[in-house]
Amino acid sequence: MKEWICKGRKIKIVEGNIALLDVEAMVNAANRGLQLGSGVAGAIRTYGGPSVQEECDKLGPIEVGKAVITGGGNLKARYVIHAVGPRMGEGDEAAKLARATQSSLEIASRRKIKSLAFPAISTGVFGFPLQECSEIMLQSAMDFLKKSDFPKEILFCLYGQEACSVFLRTLEGLVRRQRGSE
Repeated sequence: MKEWICKGRKIKIVEGNIALLDVEAMVNAANRGLQLGSGVAGAIRTYGGPSVQEECDKLGPIEVGKAVITGGGNLKARYVIHAVGPRMGEGDEAAKLARATQSSLEIASRRKIKSLAFPAISTGVFGFPLQECSEIMLQSAMDFLKKSDFPKEILFCLYGQEACSVFLRTLEGLVRRQRGSE
């Protein structure tokens, strides 16, 4: 299963470079200082150009679990939502990742953003386990779409086959569990 549909809204799993997607907004796996370093942030910096970092410099730092929005610069995406995920070992990581996901979705909903792409937040240099990340982020997105009109489509864009496979298996499991409880 590569997608889940609820009330006409979708969650899709895709493999690739999030910075190249043609979506209205994408989420950056940000650090507290909103400095576009490596990984997803580095790709956004490379393809988005200097204006994204310039906007971030005016907004940061922000707390772990929070998110802010900037323009997309030269990206196909009109906006970038910068969500600060937790570093493993700092404590309360699962709740902080859920809040970062929720904060991003709330911004997208308020802006009536139709299509939003997420990476696997905190799984790179921050060391968050991929499986746990997939469970938290997918469940948060599914719960959000059940009660909100926007976004209409959420893509989880994963870099590499392993990450994509983990998210696909998790989505299948969550859908099975949901069908079993109905």
